[in-house]
Amino acid sequence: MSKLIDNIFICASLIFNISVSVLYISFKLGNIILGQVSGALVLSLIIPFTSTLLGYMKIKAKKGTIIAHAFILFYLFLELLLDYILKIPFREILAIHIPYIIIFYAAMFSMLGVSFDKNRKMGFVVTSTFLILIGCLIFYLLPS
Repeated sequence: MSKLIDNIFICASLIFNISVSVLYISFKLGNIILGQVSGALVLSLIIPFTSTLLGYMKIKAKKGTIIAHAFILFYLFLELLLDYILKIPFREILAIHIPYIIIFYAAMFSMLGVSFDKNRKMGFVVTSTFLILIGCLIFYLLPS
C-alpha cells in the first residue's frame, strides 16, 4: 500500500511540474486554450494529492510528509480560489501575488522533499522536471 501511495505522489508531482511548464510556454506563445487545459490539469491534481495525504495519514507517515501535503493542497486550493472562483487579476496585485509566489514555492519544495524521501532516484526525476519548470518560467518572463 505504501509503495502505491508513493508512486501516486511522485506521478502527481511530475504531472504538476510538466503541466505548469506547458502553462508558461502556452501563455508565452499565446495559446490560451492549451494554457487553460494545463491549468485545469494542475487543479485536478487536488484529487491524487488528497488521496495520498489520506493514505499517508492512514499509515501514520512522518509529520514532515503530512505538513508537505498541507502546503501542496493549500497552494492548489488557493489557485482554485483566486483563478477560478474569484477570478481576480491577483498577479497584478503585489500584496496578493508575493504571498502566492511564496506558497507556490513552498508547495514545490514540499513535492521535492517528499519525492526524495520516498524514492531517491525519482526525487532526481522530479527535480529535473522542476528545473524544466524554472526554465519555462524564465522563457515566459523574457521580453518578446
